Amino acid sequence: MQLPFDTSAEDAKLASAREHEEEDVARILSEKYRLAYTDLAMQPINAEALRLIPEAAARKAEAVAFDKAAQKVSLAVLNPNNPELPALRRDLEERGYRLTLFLVSRKSFEHALSRYAELSFAAESKVGLFDISEDELSAMANQLSSISSLRAFIERATTGAKSANVSRLLEYILAGAFAMRASDIHLEPEDGRIRLRFRIDGLLTDVTTFDSALYRLIDSRIKILSGLKLNVHDRAQDGRFSVGLHGSEVEIRTSLIPNAYGESFVMRVLDPKATQVSFDTLGIHPKLFARLEKEVQRPNGMLLTTGPTGSGKTTTLYAFLRKVQSPDSKIITIEDPIEYHLNGIVQTQVEGEHYTFASGLRSIVRQDPDIIMVGEIRDNETAGIAIQAALTGHFVFSTLHTNNAAGTFPRFADLGVDPKEFASAITVSMAQRLVRRLKSDNRKQVPLTDEQKRLVEKILSTVTDTSLLPASIETAWVPEHTSEDDTGYHGRVGLYEAIFMDDELGAFLRDNPSEADIARMARKQGYLTMAQDGVLKALAGETTLDEVFRTVDLPRD
Repeated sequence: MQLPFDTSAEDAKLASAREHEEEDVARILSEKYRLAYTDLAMQPINAEALRLIPEAAARKAEAVAFDKAAQKVSLAVLNPNNPELPALRRDLEERGYRLTLFLVSRKSFEHALSRYAELSFAAESKVGLFDISEDELSAMANQLSSISSLRAFIERATTGAKSANVSRLLEYILAGAFAMRASDIHLEPEDGRIRLRFRIDGLLTDVTTFDSALYRLIDSRIKILSGLKLNVHDRAQDGRFSVGLHGSEVEIRTSLIPNAYGESFVMRVLDPKATQVSFDTLGIHPKLFARLEKEVQRPNGMLLTTGPTGSGKTTTLYAFLRKVQSPDSKIITIEDPIEYHLNGIVQTQVEGEHYTFASGLRSIVRQDPDIIMVGEIRDNETAGIAIQAALTGHFVFSTLHTNNAAGTFPRFADLGVDPKEFASAITVSMAQRLVRRLKSDNRKQVPLTDEQKRLVEKILSTVTDTSLLPASIETAWVPEHTSEDDTGYHGRVGLYEAIFMDDELGAFLRDNPSEADIARMARKQGYLTMAQDGVLKALAGETTLDEVFRTVDLPRD
């Protein structure tokens, strides 16, 4: 009986013998050329080193960078006599790298080249810049436009816990955040896993979780990009980097704090397009808009906008600055930090104790400005200088942390400003919140519940200008979901209230009245409160009552 011959086993043995023979030849040649020998199949290849040489150049010169420690680079060479090799070496050395050459076999060299396919889409990771191919990023963003699609991508990338797969994880996260218009990216270590969340339209949304063992790779990469210290794990750090997108740079502000299971990152996405909202598209009620349009054209005075972090104050102030900007006026800002750059405006940034809001404001006044923007009034010194600037021929825009427009005046009094100066210095006090905007084609009208109707009637009962009231308060709008990822909302709209200085209010403020008394006095001016503005927008279908009731303070019983 004739036994079958196992050709596959024999072929495997022959291939193995040839590989050993190839490595032996490379080892012998390394001695001839007085170079060290290495087998790249037996050791990891550093992705950051690989990025030093573009793939096309590596193939042409038959040389690959496979390890990097600071400025020391290990270079794998297939053919020491390749005519392109000297130019490649010279380029690396001129960039400050110290090279150690290793001779490798054809198999080792091809193995290293194969790693280029597994590199992330970013051209490099260096402090302050994350340079992603716009074509790649756009293609990724088109695929990652929903939570479920991003979740599936990340699950595929992290399957098997292979670092080669994880190398693209940060790109997936950033592309998904851009596609879904997330304002913040949260990476939160928990027990045995990492939780990824996006803040979309003001609300935090769970995206996915992944194994904490994979987090070390992305942790280090974010730190390098943001200019944070890699060896510091027990204290908070702040940094920033930028991403090239659609011909402009999107700033990413990074905040890191240690927690019980590692380091928690929040990356705030500062897209320049977010502040390109014009004054007339902020969503301000027509009556209030008409008055503000006149107030911001004053030659001197002060407009303050108040609200919590994330309520859109900076966007509103930038819209005002664009409205008043003209060739015959000089505008100077002092910000902490400068979030968005505006053409034609001198923007300065707070820097520790060397350039504070107070000292910077003193210097700005000596720069002959017409209009000044102070990012935030935090202390009595800054408040006092801002008041004096408003009294001496400048118009001042600024923000303050209070709950409503009426709270501005008691807050200034707490900061040591004489209430007798309010009437002459402060012209407008605004407050605002942001609520999610309903999609016009994904909404439906429903009858108000008894509780909703009771609240709506109570809120609107204090509207003094009855021409602003709707004809009916029987129905409101709610989102109509079309899929698991569809919330029925897209973008946000502002809710606003404002108090304008007049003789009666100025005299009333001299005695430093309470916030509640100021709010009652302001009703006579006939403008809507934030709650009233929100209810009218909900009844008109711009948002929902649930959004309004979640966001603004409701009148107490």
